[in-house]
Amino acid sequence: MTIQRGEAPVVAFGGVVKEYGAVRAVDHLDLRFAAGERVALLGRNGAGKSTSIALMLGLEEPTSGTVELFGGPPRRAVEGGRVGAMLQDFTPVSRITVRELVGFVGSAYPAPLPVAEVLDLAGIGHLAGRRVEKLSGGQIQRVCFAVALVGDPDLLILDEPTAALDVQARQEFWTSMRALTDRGKTVLFSTHYLEEADRNADRIVVIDRGRLIADGTGAEIKRTVGTGLVAFDAVDGTPPDGVGTLPGVLSAEVADGRVRLRTTDPDATTVALVGLLTPRGLEVTQAGLEEAFLTLTSEPSGPAVPSGPSDPSDPSEPSATAVAAAKGTLR
Repeated sequence: MTIQRGEAPVVAFGGVVKEYGAVRAVDHLDLRFAAGERVALLGRNGAGKSTSIALMLGLEEPTSGTVELFGGPPRRAVEGGRVGAMLQDFTPVSRITVRELVGFVGSAYPAPLPVAEVLDLAGIGHLAGRRVEKLSGGQIQRVCFAVALVGDPDLLILDEPTAALDVQARQEFWTSMRALTDRGKTVLFSTHYLEEADRNADRIVVIDRGRLIADGTGAEIKRTVGTGLVAFDAVDGTPPDGVGTLPGVLSAEVADGRVRLRTTDPDATTVALVGLLTPRGLEVTQAGLEEAFLTLTSEPSGPAVPSGPSDPSDPSEPSATAVAAAKGTLR
């Protein structure tokens, strides 16, 4: 979505750098998100996703550069109830029902949604009277979503929102997300489910080594990378000799009994492959988002193409516990 002249972006990063000692977690990041966008934030573990989210929530301050939400400091937007966050770490509260928990969180916001409406949006109306500590992992995930939603925020920041959800629950979740963005809400989510990002985000942002390396629709990113996949049945569990040097081939691997050649020129690769051997079960496809993502993140970070949980051992990202502190500030 294009930001209109005179309209402050919902999220604005201007040349943001965040350093932890000698480690640069975010490296001159420039981003703008507008109202009504569904944005997927993708990157490898340690790429800078959690640090970027912490900066948006005001949990971290940039070493240099600026971070603004709705034209002002992140904490002002958070304290004003304009931001809701669904983070990965959630410790169930004992001896309290789902309805009581969501109602308690909602009471801290200036204009919360009705609790019954929020529970229905999160698909947990039937769990309203259930004690939170008695819920399954998928049910807890839905409660987290309800807690993020109850304040009727203009910006939802969701970290791996569909982890632990079954297929039907995921479909219901994304139906709710589309309804929210249709109302002008902005949804920013990080995920390791690339197909889910491709299907449900109208914009995908890829970060690697703290830098922006891709920003656009799924189709734009796949088209710009310009790779394809040539696959065929494996004979002995290893790629045949010579396939790694065929025209256009970037990588060769065997997975689930299939040799997969990632290539910049599927046609040339296929012609040369047929001249080398007789492949069985030959399949030629254009790059999916997964192949595009692997291509982008396997090379040194460069300029962005046209417009999951972090590894806790990676010093370039704050710990999950630190990010979870947002629960205390989202009131």
